[in-house]
Amino acid sequence: MSTAKQKILVVDDEPDIVELIAYNLKREGYQVYTASNGQEAVTTAKKIMPDLIILDVMMPKMDGIEACRIMRAMPEFKSTFMVFLTARSEEYSEIAGFNVGADDYIAKPIKPRALLSRINAILRRNAQSEELPNEKLEIANLVIDREAFLVFKNGEKIVLAKKEFELLYLLASKPGKVYTREVILKNIWEDSVVVTNRTIDVHIRKLREKIGENYVSTVKGVGYKFEA
Repeated sequence: MSTAKQKILVVDDEPDIVELIAYNLKREGYQVYTASNGQEAVTTAKKIMPDLIILDVMMPKMDGIEACRIMRAMPEFKSTFMVFLTARSEEYSEIAGFNVGADDYIAKPIKPRALLSRINAILRRNAQSEELPNEKLEIANLVIDREAFLVFKNGEKIVLAKKEFELLYLLASKPGKVYTREVILKNIWEDSVVVTNRTIDVHIRKLREKIGENYVSTVKGVGYKFEA
């Protein structure tokens, strides 16, 4: 996989952590930029338009959760991968991150090989999905445009986070088919070690908030399906 043109923004208030991550990513061939807090992250991201952003959760001035929330509200970052870096093990921190559009979590202390493996896998999956032919789904009053990562409801644009969109596209690709949680995890998050059933529930809830309650139904004890 060629990484020469892929940009990664690393955001953490601990210089040693930033230096360790940046060093390993640069050795892998990525263009690496850094920031020390959420405010600086938003400003830098606007300038460089990174492919992936690694955000610490707890930072001064603006934490990673708020920075992610702000960027996810900007159309230019709708398909940017955002990965949280945190030493916190509390479940609410993880859920808060997914609520604002995080794609994954990487836990401290940093293990360089594991870090590179995760980042490479995320960006490789993205490259593979971009090579697939564009297919626009039109179901009821929804238009789901995979190439633009946009959803239109009755002609009104709805911006989803990347994982929210991928989940909707998966379910809507076969209306009426019940997708088990295991199948959803494998297709959307693959080998991520931090994703749980609760993660799926959070994304389903966010989808329903954005597109309406009637499109995705729960099959108790099994999974979810898209209602045509």
